[in-house]
Amino acid sequence: QLQLVESGGGLVQPGGSLRLSCAASGFTLRYSAIGWFRQAPGKEREEISCDRRSGGTVYADSVKGRFAIFRDGAKNTVYLQRNSLKPEDTAVYYCATDCRAEVVTARASWGQGTQVTVSS
Repeated sequence: QLQLVESGGGLVQPGGSLRLSCAASGFTLRYSAIGWFRQAPGKEREEISCDRRSGGTVYADSVKGRFAIFRDGAKNTVYLQRNSLKPEDTAVYYCATDCRAEVVTARASWGQGTQVTVSS
């Protein structure tokens, strides 16, 4: 079964850091693009980062300079390192093997996501 599982969420204070994990099972992430998305309460899901492999990595303006994607091939896992967290970063975070939310939705391949709450 092909699956991505997000983890690493939790409660963190403003200015803190948190690393989210996106672990793959049933396939290798080595050649896959990886998109990170988030959905805050009452808002639409937004793409925050996309690692296109050969096409490089892009970040939304809202997270540029604070978030970074990196991969661990041995663990078949992609990470989203999040620094200088703000209350507006509070959301459920998702990863997917496509950087287009509409494609992930069409494939019905969203995972459970991981909740991140930034609050003092």
